[in-house]
Amino acid sequence: MIANPSGSVADEWLSAAPEEVGFTADLEERLDKAVAEKRIWNLHGVVVFKNDRMILERYFEGDDHVRGVGAVGRVAFTSNSLHDLRSCSKSIVGLLYGIALEQGKVPPPEAPLFSAFPEYADLADKAGRNRLTVQHVLTMTMGTDWDESSLLYSDPRNSETAMDNAADRYRYILERPVIDAPGAHWTYCGGATALLARMIAKGSGKTLHDYARENLFDPLGIGPTEWATGRDGEPFAASGARMTPRDLVQIGRMMLQGGTVAGRVVVPGSWIERCVTPAISADELRRYGYQWFVLDIAFGKPKGWAVGRLERMWMAQGEGGQRLFIIPALQLVLAITAGNYLKEDQWVPPTRVLREVVLASIM
Repeated sequence: MIANPSGSVADEWLSAAPEEVGFTADLEERLDKAVAEKRIWNLHGVVVFKNDRMILERYFEGDDHVRGVGAVGRVAFTSNSLHDLRSCSKSIVGLLYGIALEQGKVPPPEAPLFSAFPEYADLADKAGRNRLTVQHVLTMTMGTDWDESSLLYSDPRNSETAMDNAADRYRYILERPVIDAPGAHWTYCGGATALLARMIAKGSGKTLHDYARENLFDPLGIGPTEWATGRDGEPFAASGARMTPRDLVQIGRMMLQGGTVAGRVVVPGSWIERCVTPAISADELRRYGYQWFVLDIAFGKPKGWAVGRLERMWMAQGEGGQRLFIIPALQLVLAITAGNYLKEDQWVPPTRVLREVVLASIM
């Protein structure tokens, strides 16, 4: 049994040998081999859960960079080491919005967006913004002029960076021109997550982190956490959460249980379903729900023209290689932290952990 350092909800995490839950016995050896061959690099942590059992937990040493702080040098990571989640934070905010909605603290998806921001009424009727709803924010389909994909975050022209540097980050987001029909296309937008977090804070009267602690992290038995803030004191809602890979796994386990933990509803099951129901295509592979990516993952030995087994996967994804992969049909949760920030090939290591180590080990 593996002790949970939080000391609550799950006082002990049950472990199992890989072969006891349908994996080959060489799961860990596959990871070591891929790291040794440099097919996987700059990993900081890997935790695998299947059938509610811990089957692999590994930590590494590597250089790290903390949101809002900068480079922190070389770190020997352990199960208790907090790590930037970067844009995995967006998916957590998506869950928090559902909790706040159940509590009557935020408007429903169909509500006009500007009804939640009367302080910016001067913007509401200009450039088609009166067509925006909370649904468009949840699904990143606002249709506003926003670019944080083609420019590095170190570039002041990057929309998220410009938002962080603005005198009023929420005015900056809300005054972006509408250049596409709301709901028509997906545009990656940290500003959308910032608006969700602001509505949660306004409705609850708590900071985003305090609300998350009280309503999500504490009920899940998650240990110490942080949420970085900007110079204006406002949270980096889209990218500022810090926790351990074990904490990420706790979120995945809760989602597999339909939003419940130890018989208590933490996130309404109906909201989790909306988070992971595709609302729009993000690209040729990924679809997007409410702040969560959804895709189909193929694995196993192909037969004839078949690609092997195909299953639905839910994903929280963060810059540098942070990932939470959840495959409901396999009752599988995989959390990864890494240090490949600002690298063009940063997507490769977590993808190879998933495909070449974990899924390739399933019998």
